[in-house]
Amino acid sequence: MMTILERHSGENNRDFAYRTVKQAIMTLELEPGQPISEIEIAEQLGISRTPIREVIAKLKEEYLVEVTPQVGTYVSKIQPQLVEEAVFTRATLERELLKLACEDFPEDILTELKISLMRQEQLFKQQGTEQQFHELDKEFHFLIFKGVKKEHVWGAITRLSTHYNRIRLLSEIEFSFENALKQHKRIVEIIDTKALSLVNPMIDEHILAPTKKWHKLYQEDSEFSHYFDNAYKSPGYK
Repeated sequence: MMTILERHSGENNRDFAYRTVKQAIMTLELEPGQPISEIEIAEQLGISRTPIREVIAKLKEEYLVEVTPQVGTYVSKIQPQLVEEAVFTRATLERELLKLACEDFPEDILTELKISLMRQEQLFKQQGTEQQFHELDKEFHFLIFKGVKKEHVWGAITRLSTHYNRIRLLSEIEFSFENALKQHKRIVEIIDTKALSLVNPMIDEHILAPTKKWHKLYQEDSEFSHYFDNAYKSPGYK
């Protein structure tokens, strides 16, 4: 069973199903490698199979679902190439974005970043809040893109980062999000004080460094090893 999202006013069956199934995949509620059934999803959502077929086709294009003829449909396992491409893209773009933010950044959006930090700190004091933090984390980074008028770039990154975001959520669940929270505080300070010289080491620490411990998640003795493609042996993650 997956969590059924609240339906938006005027939302058609296809869009409703797409949001619900994708959310279940991205939150690991539907686990990587898990078989999924059009019939079961249609029954859970109370709609016909036709929009479900369209949703599966769209998720397949986004590399979140794999369809094997005569075998079945599965949630895509986390794939190394897609993770590495997202890490490269985010590190490259966010490095330049943070430099732009140091030059000029709206006070109202800086205030929003500080409010986001407060909400993140509140979550850290509670148990089992990794998923909520993960959502605030994405909102936090979006605000930086928004502050330098690059919202559409964030949209492109989001589409590329589906496998990256799944392993990042898994990492936050397994290893805690304390370091990410501390780094978010320093990012706000960098923007607030226009500390341009601190941008490069901050991006290295915040985006690149965490990938070094991800190998623990896909080793054979890890409880999550079945989430990963067998080819997940990239030197960049050892």
